[in-house]
Amino acid sequence: MLKNYFKIAWRNILRHKAYSFINISGLTVGIAACLMIFVILQFETSYDKFNTSYKNIYHIITEQKQEGNVNYNPGVSVPGLEGFRLDMPQVKFAAVNSSNGSQFTVLGNGGSVSASDKKFIEPIGVMFTEPQFFDIFTAKWLSGDKNVLSQPNMAVLSKATADKYFGDWKEANGKSIKIDNSITLRVAGVIEDVPSNTDIPLKVLVSYITWKNAGDLYGYTTEWGSLSSNHQIFALLPQTMSQDAFQKQIDIFTKKATEKKTNSTRIHIAQPLGELHFDTKVGNTLGDHLTSKATLKTLGFIGILIILMASINFINLSTAQSVGRSKEVGIRKVLGSTRSQLIAQVLGETMLVILFSILLALALAKIALPHLKNIASVPDDIALLSTGTVLFLVTTFIVVVLLSGIYPALVVSGFKPVLALKNKITAASIGGIPLRRALVVAQFAIAQLLIIGTIVAVNQMNFVNEADLGFNKEAVLVLPGYTDSISLSKMESFKANLLQNPNVKSVSFASDAPSSENNSGSNFYYNNSMKDPDFNTFLKFGDNDYFKTFGLKFAAGKGFDKSDTTNQFVVNETFIHKLGIKRAEDAIGKTMKLGSAKTFSPIVGVVKDFKTNSLRDEVKPIAISSKRSVLSQVAVKIETKNLSSTAKTIQSLWEKTYPEYAYNGYFLDETIAQFYKQENQLALVYKLFAFIAVFISCLGLYGLVSYMAVQRTKEVGVRKVLGASVFNIVLLFSKEFMILIGISFVLAMPTAWYMMSQWLQNFAYRIPLTAGVFILAMATSIMIAWLTVGYKATKAALVNPVKSLRSE
Repeated sequence: MLKNYFKIAWRNILRHKAYSFINISGLTVGIAACLMIFVILQFETSYDKFNTSYKNIYHIITEQKQEGNVNYNPGVSVPGLEGFRLDMPQVKFAAVNSSNGSQFTVLGNGGSVSASDKKFIEPIGVMFTEPQFFDIFTAKWLSGDKNVLSQPNMAVLSKATADKYFGDWKEANGKSIKIDNSITLRVAGVIEDVPSNTDIPLKVLVSYITWKNAGDLYGYTTEWGSLSSNHQIFALLPQTMSQDAFQKQIDIFTKKATEKKTNSTRIHIAQPLGELHFDTKVGNTLGDHLTSKATLKTLGFIGILIILMASINFINLSTAQSVGRSKEVGIRKVLGSTRSQLIAQVLGETMLVILFSILLALALAKIALPHLKNIASVPDDIALLSTGTVLFLVTTFIVVVLLSGIYPALVVSGFKPVLALKNKITAASIGGIPLRRALVVAQFAIAQLLIIGTIVAVNQMNFVNEADLGFNKEAVLVLPGYTDSISLSKMESFKANLLQNPNVKSVSFASDAPSSENNSGSNFYYNNSMKDPDFNTFLKFGDNDYFKTFGLKFAAGKGFDKSDTTNQFVVNETFIHKLGIKRAEDAIGKTMKLGSAKTFSPIVGVVKDFKTNSLRDEVKPIAISSKRSVLSQVAVKIETKNLSSTAKTIQSLWEKTYPEYAYNGYFLDETIAQFYKQENQLALVYKLFAFIAVFISCLGLYGLVSYMAVQRTKEVGVRKVLGASVFNIVLLFSKEFMILIGISFVLAMPTAWYMMSQWLQNFAYRIPLTAGVFILAMATSIMIAWLTVGYKATKAALVNPVKSLRSE
């Protein structure tokens, strides 16, 4: 019996090739899209779950309240570590201080750095840490053990890093490497590579005591007032302790430890490790990216909508086709077939189509997998097939069979044999028309939702990418450098050599660019007052050419004079406005000093506000000054006409001047574009899935119009004989769909407005949601529908009426 069902199902598929192609195409594309979304969701939600104690690990974050503002920092002040240990001995604590972007030089036999030594820059995964770190996090030791990190100047490498540095990890133990040409380290252990789905990548681990002994070199300080996102603390709770109990103990300790030691109200919060990857308000300086749960929910929602659209196509075409099978069903019923047997037959056909679609979807997803990194932050080697994806495909198969097959099966099995044999069953008599109209409305509502999302996301990202940042980001080549004494001694000669190149317009040594991820700040005192204001200032340091190189504009005053120390300040407009100063000129000549400084220095200039971070954030109060010891970057403004050749010339000069360092230059505008990587990816997702939604909608619409054309062949012939034009016939087929699209727009608009309004809230600077966006979406949908319906309707209208009537 089962074999007979599938044989008949296969014959029906081959008999109706056009409809089968439409169904299989829509389902294939829909399932492949959902599968890719599932792979992304599975990867993003699996972060750090490989750790044995995953559910009991917590990350301590800092909340600061000041002048009504709340800021979050993933770091904890250095004294907090020992304080936590003393107050909560039953909890295991470990600290890390990240030093991402550090250079490691593999030393030869001589032990000193030479130009021929292998040099590697590690953008992430470099941390000073303690042996206790491995009491909390899971790692497999290939050589050595955690205790090596209790000794100074020791390093532990991941297997991949050791292979990269020494050719074979087995050769690494006992060898010497130098971090930032400053501290020589002995490799004392190698661990197995941690999976890529972690926010705590482990590439090079240096003993925590090495960081303490380095002093100012890596920002070590025992002051409670100093807070850096680099210094982070993790905790492992005993099985008997709840998060609430742990938080209460943290609150008691924080109040006791920080009272009168900071100029802000400080709270430490226990963040479960499972929330670390999704908490964008806090940020994370250890991994390579965070993902908001809202983004993942949006992706999941889009996936559900796409699979619904594909199922709607199937239902529409299957119910429309069911009229043509009325005689077959009538004969089966007369010969004794039960309703359950007919339902089983239709579901068998549905299963066959969907199974074939899933196999094709797997092939399509395999082809698309290498391009997945363009729409999500996933590794290049991400796997398509896993236990999770197999379960997903099985679930999808069952769900789509039920969604797509149940209603057509009930319709077909409910035919009355007498009416079926007399060929008196029509689309109207089976009640399928209202349902098909509702499904078309649902389908186009989904398509319009995605079209509106695409228009808004693309417009917002165009606005972001073209926004006036308040400084010139174009053709600025940034060369990350170092602040050791040898590098600093070469600053002036390197700058002079750069300026000899006619294509170099300006050069500045700086701590960072005007717009960066740096949020270094300090309390300060204004105009000789010993009471600090109720807000901190954010800091940037540069030489006297900083303003010229980045094209900063002055509202009043001028830039500071050339100096190696902090003796003059330039502030931005937000800074003076927060002090209550309305006119920029009134700030010139006033004095200020940073928290730990001994003397006040004059404010010599006020620059117009520029975007200090991404456009998600409001402009911060900024103070810019000179401080030679922290100028770790070189910014080179060059002519755009010879960009590539000038960059190569600058690289050659760098390698000649700093042979002990690897070249790692980049253009500033590329870095700023990285601020919006996830938003740009989401805009691309909207584009891609809006296209898929439109494609599936058009397939379904084309199938329905094709069926209508066949069913109404005689009617079209009669109308043409009576004088109807081609336009009249096209209008006959199109007007119903135009009305349905209008209804779908009314339904989609409120949802789309709400969703995109929420998304735009992520940006402090954003486009308005105008009526034009919705009108454009509506016009796009109507145009696409007209093209789809019009093509088939025109073909039907052009058929000779004599032929149409004769065929009847």
